[in-house]
Amino acid sequence: MGGGIAQVAAASGLTVIMHDISEELVAVGRDRIAKNLSRQVEKQKLSQDEMELILARITCTADLADMGTADFVVEAASENQEIKFQLFKKLDEICPADAILATNTSSIPIGRIGAQTGRADKVIGMHFMNPVPVMRLVEVIRGLATSEETYRVTVELAEKMQKTPASANDFPGFIANRILLPMINEAVFCLYQGVGDRESIDTVMKLGANHPMGPLALADLIGLDTCLAILETLHRGLGDPKYRPCPLLRQYVEAGWLGRKTGRGFYEY
Repeated sequence: MGGGIAQVAAASGLTVIMHDISEELVAVGRDRIAKNLSRQVEKQKLSQDEMELILARITCTADLADMGTADFVVEAASENQEIKFQLFKKLDEICPADAILATNTSSIPIGRIGAQTGRADKVIGMHFMNPVPVMRLVEVIRGLATSEETYRVTVELAEKMQKTPASANDFPGFIANRILLPMINEAVFCLYQGVGDRESIDTVMKLGANHPMGPLALADLIGLDTCLAILETLHRGLGDPKYRPCPLLRQYVEAGWLGRKTGRGFYEY
């Protein structure tokens, strides 16, 4: 998702610094952006010159200190609270005092992340949907301390990136995943309990509810580890047993069957 956010930002005319934990991984991210843009050129939605201009706006780095020149940072690391805490502590030290620090977290409360910094008023949630270049929605989530100015700038940035911002309050899972993940979890329970096979479950939701993708295929796209992490955050944060992750979902994650990114989840790829 980080690469997708970088692509959309650069396509909107913004100068982008794209960071990952190694030179190899950040190069993979840039190559993926180039492939995505090449497909748009092939479909004549973009010219070759426009593609090259977009790529020229992206600087790749494996050194987090390079974020010291950024005005606005969007973190898109794994859905792991400790990883995000450590990143925000470092970014708070590295970035200019007036820089806004946004997180693409799917479920972790913004106030909890902001408390790791000395600028909680400048910490906000900017939750993009996957795949970022295609999906229009961005959830904008204010923590308790987030300032009105930080919120305004974030909404304007989302609109500049040709996204539709939707405001959410700082509860675990926010709006999208508080509704979406229980549906996915219930689909996994249907599979677990033998109510239907994977194809039947997905077909019912595609044709019966007019969803573009079935919940099990969608879980594979999101990543089963991410789905599990979001459900665990919902379960802990809200204390309601209806958010308890299905044992089958946990079993798949423990087996390393994480979906599309590992070649196997509820489906094989």
